Amino acid sequence: MFRINLQQPKARYCDGQTRRSFLQIGVAGMASLGLPTILKAKSDSAKSLGNQKNTSVILIWLDGGPGHMDMYDMKPEAPAEYRGIWKPIKTNVPGIEITELYPKQAKIADKFSIVRSLYHNTGDHFAGAHRMLTTKDMGVSGANTAQKFPGIGSIVNRELGSRVPGLPGYVAIPYGMSVGLRPGYFGGHILGAEHNPFETIADAASTNFNVPNLSLSQGLNIEKLDDRRALAREFDTRRKLFDNNPTVEAMDRFSQEAYDFVSGPTARRAFDMSKEDPKLRDMYGKHSWCQSMLLARRLVENGCTFVTVHLGGWDHHWDLQKSYENLLPIVDSGVSALFTDLDDRGLLDQTLVVLCGEFGRTPKMNDGGNGGPPRSMGTPGRDHWGNAMFCLMGGGGVKGGRIIGSTDAKGERPKDNPVTPCNIHATIYEVLGIDPKLQILDPSGRPVNVIEEPTPIKELF
Repeated sequence: MFRINLQQPKARYCDGQTRRSFLQIGVAGMASLGLPTILKAKSDSAKSLGNQKNTSVILIWLDGGPGHMDMYDMKPEAPAEYRGIWKPIKTNVPGIEITELYPKQAKIADKFSIVRSLYHNTGDHFAGAHRMLTTKDMGVSGANTAQKFPGIGSIVNRELGSRVPGLPGYVAIPYGMSVGLRPGYFGGHILGAEHNPFETIADAASTNFNVPNLSLSQGLNIEKLDDRRALAREFDTRRKLFDNNPTVEAMDRFSQEAYDFVSGPTARRAFDMSKEDPKLRDMYGKHSWCQSMLLARRLVENGCTFVTVHLGGWDHHWDLQKSYENLLPIVDSGVSALFTDLDDRGLLDQTLVVLCGEFGRTPKMNDGGNGGPPRSMGTPGRDHWGNAMFCLMGGGGVKGGRIIGSTDAKGERPKDNPVTPCNIHATIYEVLGIDPKLQILDPSGRPVNVIEEPTPIKELF
């Protein structure tokens, strides 16, 4: 069995916990018939009733909770402690303003829309991330962090797979992680580990960028892999004489996908960042976040269906000014370049870009004390807030230059057209051609809705 041992770096959040995980992935498994979870998930898959399209999704995940009041929902008329540090600037769409730290996005605001009335009413990192990535509550919290339902990327991967043979359908750059858990709520859960995201691990900005997971295990070459594959086929042939169970066919498909991935040139070509024009790489920006977005574009261009980009470090309870003046220009450069690049290549109409995190931040800034004397922890920041947050969406048939909903004068809660994570997921399914009324089977065999409120945001289409 082809195994990959991955160990995540320590990640600390405001709950004070550090988490490690050990991930073992059976990629080829050609000589092993012990794949019951994989086969059951494959054979039980009920394809959606939607009109499948040749579309893809890039989800840029701001892990830790980005502040809506300092990015896409500025309140210049609010009291000083609410409106914050930065001023809004006009965009190329009349009536739409965003933070002055996003001047590049301001020039291309016609390519994306901003949901300002998103909410789920929890300020718990884990509860918020689980709701944003799965739509489900299910009791997840800081005291009960286990994943309870498959992430949206895993469901998409089960329903659609890759658009091109030889590529993974679901990729995480550099890894799938939510609030320090890996793959966290990006994982396949009851769908099986084969629907976890394929992780690139390496820094996309590195001059010698190489995806380690594309390499065969030590001592295993293509010839030996072919031998194992032939042996597996012989087992399958004999088994079919006694067993007409559709799981046998499922194993055939899984084995073929795995073989194409590790043996063929398609994936290596898609992940080869050296093929990119240095001028284009400069346009994105040298930072690893920016190059990760460029890699995401390469992957959807080559046929991957759902790609996530992890941007960590957004839990700013203090020193907000220093952090945002460092991080927001990086995001601005990468996001603006991604939309421009997709549009220039004729890919924007078939690629949905989504930018969000697990929740927003408190509309009223704190004093930087975190319970102690003012500024004892640093300059003021904002705390957890799930009553109002943002989601940027553009491409894939979603209309740009629109504002969906609004918050009240202080940015505390939706004022009109409230939007939930269910509506965000339903919109993504609409773009991909998946029926948002899709059901999957839980471990007991009971059908479960993937979305309880399967209504897309109609104003975006």
